[in-house]
Amino acid sequence: METKLRAVLPDQDLIRLYEQMVLSREFEESCAEQYTKGHITGFLHLYSGQEAVAVGATAGLHKDDYILSAYREHVQAIVRGAEPKRVMAELFGKATGICKGKGGSMHLFDPTLNFMGGYAIVGGQFPIAVGLAFAARYRGEDRLAACFFGDGAVNQGNFHESLNWARLWNLPVLFICENNFYGIGTEVHRSSALPDIHKRTCGYDIPSEKVDGMDVISVYQAVRHAAEWVREQSRPYLIEAVTYRFRGHSMADPAKYRSTAEHEMWKARDPLPSFGRRLVVEGIASQSHLDAILAKAQTTVQEAVTFAEQSPWPEDREVWEDIYV
Repeated sequence: METKLRAVLPDQDLIRLYEQMVLSREFEESCAEQYTKGHITGFLHLYSGQEAVAVGATAGLHKDDYILSAYREHVQAIVRGAEPKRVMAELFGKATGICKGKGGSMHLFDPTLNFMGGYAIVGGQFPIAVGLAFAARYRGEDRLAACFFGDGAVNQGNFHESLNWARLWNLPVLFICENNFYGIGTEVHRSSALPDIHKRTCGYDIPSEKVDGMDVISVYQAVRHAAEWVREQSRPYLIEAVTYRFRGHSMADPAKYRSTAEHEMWKARDPLPSFGRRLVVEGIASQSHLDAILAKAQTTVQEAVTFAEQSPWPEDREVWEDIYV
């Protein structure tokens, strides 16, 4: 029997989860439009379909916890607290962007939010997460490092080395795999001898579980429980959130390797309308309230696009700033 939403969170928090998912979807779909117009260039990897993971997981963490991600990280930055207009400006390459226009889509970063970066190198975030967790434990801080990654990263040496060191040193790391089944165009069972990714931790004595990544409440509950365990035990934990991206690997990918039937099956499990229906059925929100949330999100995204369009380009001298040597 499905748990009643009010047994999990207060009404305002449940509404907030829905607001964040709607804003995330509208932002990503707008990014696709701006890409086709040539305002966003380079690689662009969209998160549409996976919103329940970022929103549910972030809600289950503390503000002081570190968050690291891969290159599909716009939504994770926004849900963490980054202003949509500054994220959009970054994608446009403008000086008002969250990284002054120097990072672009795959390198969002804001240490004031403890959002410690998206990483374009597959698996590049693993050792950084372990290092941050080591620093937190060394300083006696009550914080953990939540490391998001895709199924395509689990065959990297960094993944295995990081699991090993996290357990060997008993570090507060929460590994969160967003398993959308495809590493670019290769299905997980074609690249991994053990496609049940959460089972890989058995070689490192790290507890793990699989959750429904299309259900924001399931993700929230799993992450909140796991995060509490990680804090209490000062040991790593892994969650495999089974989800699905509705678009290709990037805007350059037509995703012809997936069948129409498969896409439609997962589209029917879209986390936004599914959660919206539960809010209405359980009397937490009316349909008109949900419509108003959508309208507000659309306005916010349009304002972000206008801000990005009107923002200046970085000055030439900026090429010499923010470098180490």
